[in-house]
Amino acid sequence: MDSLFQTDRRFSACSNALKSSSAVIGAIATLSTLLMIMPTGAKAETAIKNEKSTITPVQNPTTSPAQKEAAKAEDQGNMVLKPVIVTSAAMSSPVTVVTNPKDPRQPIPASDGADYLKTIPGFATIRNGGTNGDPVFRGQFGSRLNIVNDGSTIMGACPGRMDNPTSYISPESYDRLTVVKGPQTVRYGPTGSAATILFERDPQHFDKPTVKGDSSIVIGSNSRFESRLDGTVGARPGYVRIIANKALSHDYHDGDGNIVPSKWDKWNGDMFLGLTPDENTLFELSGGGGDGEARYAGRAMDGSQFKRESLGAKFIKENINDKLTKIDAQFYYNYADHIMDNFRLRHLATIKSPLPIGITSTGKPGTGHMGHMSAMGAMDMNHMMGSGNPMAGMGGMNGIGGMGGMGGMGAMDMSSMPMESRLDRRTMGGHFTTNWDLGDLSLVSGVDIQTNTHRKRKSRNMMSIHGWDKDAVFFNYGLFSEATWSFAENQRLVFGGRLDWASAKDERNTSPTDGDKRDRTLPSGFLRYERDLDQIPLTTYIGLGHAERFPDYWELFSPKQSDANSLNAFDGIKPEKTTQLDFGAQYSGENSNIWASAYVGRIDDYILFDYSSGQSKASNVDATIMGGELGLSHMFFNVWKFDSSLAYSWGKNTTNNEALPQIPPLEGRLGLTYQKEKWSIGGLLRLVADQPRIAENKGNVVGKDFDKSAGFGVFSLNGSYKISKNVALTGGVDNVFNKDYFEHLNRDGDAGFGFPAHYQVREPGRTFWAKADFKF
Repeated sequence: MDSLFQTDRRFSACSNALKSSSAVIGAIATLSTLLMIMPTGAKAETAIKNEKSTITPVQNPTTSPAQKEAAKAEDQGNMVLKPVIVTSAAMSSPVTVVTNPKDPRQPIPASDGADYLKTIPGFATIRNGGTNGDPVFRGQFGSRLNIVNDGSTIMGACPGRMDNPTSYISPESYDRLTVVKGPQTVRYGPTGSAATILFERDPQHFDKPTVKGDSSIVIGSNSRFESRLDGTVGARPGYVRIIANKALSHDYHDGDGNIVPSKWDKWNGDMFLGLTPDENTLFELSGGGGDGEARYAGRAMDGSQFKRESLGAKFIKENINDKLTKIDAQFYYNYADHIMDNFRLRHLATIKSPLPIGITSTGKPGTGHMGHMSAMGAMDMNHMMGSGNPMAGMGGMNGIGGMGGMGGMGAMDMSSMPMESRLDRRTMGGHFTTNWDLGDLSLVSGVDIQTNTHRKRKSRNMMSIHGWDKDAVFFNYGLFSEATWSFAENQRLVFGGRLDWASAKDERNTSPTDGDKRDRTLPSGFLRYERDLDQIPLTTYIGLGHAERFPDYWELFSPKQSDANSLNAFDGIKPEKTTQLDFGAQYSGENSNIWASAYVGRIDDYILFDYSSGQSKASNVDATIMGGELGLSHMFFNVWKFDSSLAYSWGKNTTNNEALPQIPPLEGRLGLTYQKEKWSIGGLLRLVADQPRIAENKGNVVGKDFDKSAGFGVFSLNGSYKISKNVALTGGVDNVFNKDYFEHLNRDGDAGFGFPAHYQVREPGRTFWAKADFKF
């Protein structure tokens, strides 16, 4: 314990230093804006002429030796297999991870954005069922992660994040995934204090008539099936690109053979019409949609509709002159129409539950399970699925008893009461950016705007009985500049500044703050030093960043309570202010890649949810965080490849002198692969430590800390075979030994399915899967 207290004191001192350094960050915004008008210098060889989507110039890409050979062979048209990614995607430049979402990886191919992100060290997922989990990075959640969908933003409608932004993302429909760790970029607003996550598609250009594309089919245990097509027809004047996918799965079994309610079904389709009058110009119009349904073991209601509608327009002009290298303008419209209910996907007679409905593990009647309510507690349909604690956000009831269902006096089975709630959210926005080549300095400057409106519609008895009620309107306008200055050979300063004007209006006619509007001016910025060593292929970096984040919809409108001196959360919650130091190194050798990234930070006015009273309460506290990720890849004897990664996060609520909740435990991955030109076979061992540091009944709008969790280990196998240049097969067995376990970041199962109080949703047992990839 003494060592722990010493650690706390050291990091408290460090956090005070970070707070004092915020003044430095404030000057960065002014400096970056002045760069827009600074005189140009001599042209440098390291200046970026045609920047696409990278944050900084890639100095020492850390692609593994096997991946380098595969890429080279692919360019030459040879039949060399791409390796299955089992432990991590290596860092591509300081603080940045870039990976191809279409590359084969284990475990079973992802069903959504969060499912894919959890394969990257530092990420975890709060499981709801079989899909639509909520991503967590370094223990940070929600809008602390800025998720950008091909230059746009789509926000879910559910007050409990049943349809969080990654629910609407099919990873393999994108060409590239980029993760920027920490507050180390300001180009994508509003700024993500924990990470910026970019799902990107590449512009298309053709010199002659061309038909190209790729597709895949996935089959697996639990009736898993997925088909996907990405095809483009193009010529010099322009192109048409169509991306579509259909995926589904039935309920899975945990390691003990119990059925976990987790059935889901999704589809997405998007079309892009591009006009390319020359190789430097692109006009593109896009439109798309999607829908789906999902049964949730950890919620009192299921998602019976996840309808998406998207429209976009994009203009890109490159190589305009020697100084102005790129203009990028984009407008987008995204609409999410979400329905949740407890009768369309719940066929309770067919569910094999661990215990009878309403009975706890002690054999006594339940007194607080999700899906039950007291005769004294009225259902609040306005906030079904989220205006309360994580369980209420999961589709529970609010009132006396809270926690997603009110047990106690007069408890009755919610599953016998058909209920439905419909919500929607319209998000519109755009950006205008310019790229400049100013000699030794490359600069990106621009503006962006975003507005979104949330509505709700109540119904009971499987019939819509009310019209739409608008309850919230948000607006954000941002101005930014970000630059890379190569001031010496192999040395760079990367820095940027941003200013956001954010506002929110409460439109709830039953709220004490009805008609009130909140607005705030929020500065953000960062400064990072990077150096490439001369003698060895090693890049080191250290950066200081500061981000101020306006509370999101889930933090202002979902909580039932706030501090005693506030009317409600909308009135009382303050913006978060994160100051963080990021540092690390990456080594890219002939046969080895090693990378490390670490951070230590202070968060002022951290937004914390507390469920101790039975209802959700949001408040601001101060916090200190630290941790990091480590990766190693080594090829030996030209056929064996060893991969490993390690991720650790730590957080402390310094206001209450206790652990910060919802922090994932230490996690390591070890992979060994034997690979020839056409085939490979490999194994993955995932090891997760116990988590003794918790803050019971505290967390976020989706999850809370229930109890300390035990560690576990899971072993998986994979193999692949390349039939031809255009056809490859990949398959695997996840959880070979059928381990029964659950993750620390989790939810308790819904009582409507017979789960007892605080019964953690288990992970899938042994799972077989196979995937076929085709190119044309």
